[in-house]
Amino acid sequence: MPSPYRRSPCITAGCAMVALATAITGPAWADPAPAFEILLQQVGASPTTIEAEALRDAADARVRQARVRPNPTLGLDVENVFGSGPFEGFSNAETTLGVTQNLELWGRRGARFNVARAEAGAALFRRDLAVVDAAGRLALVYAEAEAAERRFDLAEEALGVTLADARAALTLVEEGREPMVRALQGESEAATARATLDEAQAERDATFARLTVVAMLPTPVTSIETSLLDQVPSASRSGAETTPVVRVAEAERDAAERRVAVERIQSRPDVSASLGLRRYEAEKATALTLGLSLPLPLFDGNRGNIEAAQAELRAADARLMGARQLAQADRNAALARLKASTSWVTATDAGVTAAQEAYRLSRIGFDAGRISQLELRSSRAALISSRNAAVDARLARVRAEIDLARLQGRVPFGAAQ
Repeated sequence: MPSPYRRSPCITAGCAMVALATAITGPAWADPAPAFEILLQQVGASPTTIEAEALRDAADARVRQARVRPNPTLGLDVENVFGSGPFEGFSNAETTLGVTQNLELWGRRGARFNVARAEAGAALFRRDLAVVDAAGRLALVYAEAEAAERRFDLAEEALGVTLADARAALTLVEEGREPMVRALQGESEAATARATLDEAQAERDATFARLTVVAMLPTPVTSIETSLLDQVPSASRSGAETTPVVRVAEAERDAAERRVAVERIQSRPDVSASLGLRRYEAEKATALTLGLSLPLPLFDGNRGNIEAAQAELRAADARLMGARQLAQADRNAALARLKASTSWVTATDAGVTAAQEAYRLSRIGFDAGRISQLELRSSRAALISSRNAAVDARLARVRAEIDLARLQGRVPFGAAQ
């Protein structure tokens, strides 16, 4: 039996490792991130939202431009000058000052305006979708950062528990109640827990850096105080009957249909009227000139552009049909995932409670020598696994809420847009 006053080099190294791990897991300075609700107020300043807003402004400007009539053309013609005989010089010149105006017959201006207005409507829906997507991306990054922080805290706590078990095993080895292999096993488990903690810390720092960028915060985030993972989505929440993607597809289909009308009108003659004042130098007289001009549709009937517009309309119909087919299926799937994740959260919380009690009893039994170190490790592993599963369940619930919110046209954990 080994003496309780003599430690092997292995045990000494294990104790040194335990002390070092304990010393470097202290609290750190933290700069908490604002609450998710506060960050949502800045979602309009995200690059994707700004881009969508700018494209909407451009579409509105094209609507205003589509209402404007084309400018008239001012022309000056001088005839019968610099010739020979009686037409030498300007004595018999005929000077005409005229104005030509495109009449925009057949409803050209109205059709052009209808296309611009339909495209502006599509741009508006794309802007709304961009806001919802930006809010969903922010919620996901926030939840992932919070989950990473919780995993780090759990890894830190797991290291502490593992170290405590290792110390208990070392005591039993020194007392001769356990073989040396138990000390080696404890040392190995502590090293694994330390590596897990380092990995969790790296993941936490990476998600904090991403949250800082996505939320456009002036200072780096080092902690999260207001929880999003613990927020429970309301099952009674409802958004618009038509999803934002379907609304965009409907607007694009409307614009494609109106472009067909424009191309058909373009096949009709483009009539221009002119009015002028002619000066006859020889007679010292003036007279008005009137005229109409239109192209003869002998070669170009605009058939290619009409067929292209009709093909684009068929494509828009197909996109709209696909969007409508997916909308209901995606909505039902998102509702099912949200319901399942909510149940998963409840189940994992119950599992954590049971695992905590099981580990507590196992530790009491181990200290009393009634159960083996293997059983203690098993209960500890079950506790660590159940706690991580609870974090995963909450993150899955947030993701399900994000998916459902996008389909309903609202921000996650918020109202419809």
